[in-house]
Amino acid sequence: MCCLPWSGSEIATEEIFVIRKLIATNNDTATTILRLVLGVIFFAHGAQKVLGWFGGYGFTGTMGFFTGVLHIPAVFAFLAIAAEFLGGLGLIFGLITRVAAFGVFCNMIVAVVMVHSQFGFWMNWTGTQKGEGYEYHLLLLAASAFLMIRGAGAASVDRRLSSSLSHDRSTAWPEAA
Repeated sequence: MCCLPWSGSEIATEEIFVIRKLIATNNDTATTILRLVLGVIFFAHGAQKVLGWFGGYGFTGTMGFFTGVLHIPAVFAFLAIAAEFLGGLGLIFGLITRVAAFGVFCNMIVAVVMVHSQFGFWMNWTGTQKGEGYEYHLLLLAASAFLMIRGAGAASVDRRLSSSLSHDRSTAWPEAA
């Protein structure tokens, strides 16, 4: 124990500080609207991939397509599916919003690089392209980046937790202030 540069209580304090920073947010309604819309979009896409809802192929079919057709390693295919489904749920509830938004952000980067960049900027509005461009994905990237920076906003689990940790901060962990 004598060789450790910090004590157990200092580690716990640092962990609490990191959690506070991760869930910190304000009570902004506009942020909440953006978070909910992005969450619903990603939950729906994730539900296609995990549950087969909304015309999707379910987990087995999606994993088969990602690994067999797109040649994505299974671990990354799984992470992509989880980012959409769990990230969507996280955004809807405002639970660990920055992590959920980061998952969505990474998912969209990969989608643009691996699939949509070859079709150019524009979506396939007229049906004349062989695939969809990446303009829509840029909007999702911007929305995800915004939420990574600002947090969940009002009506979120993060806001509730952040408020209770801030209240406890003055009494329970004064050195982390």
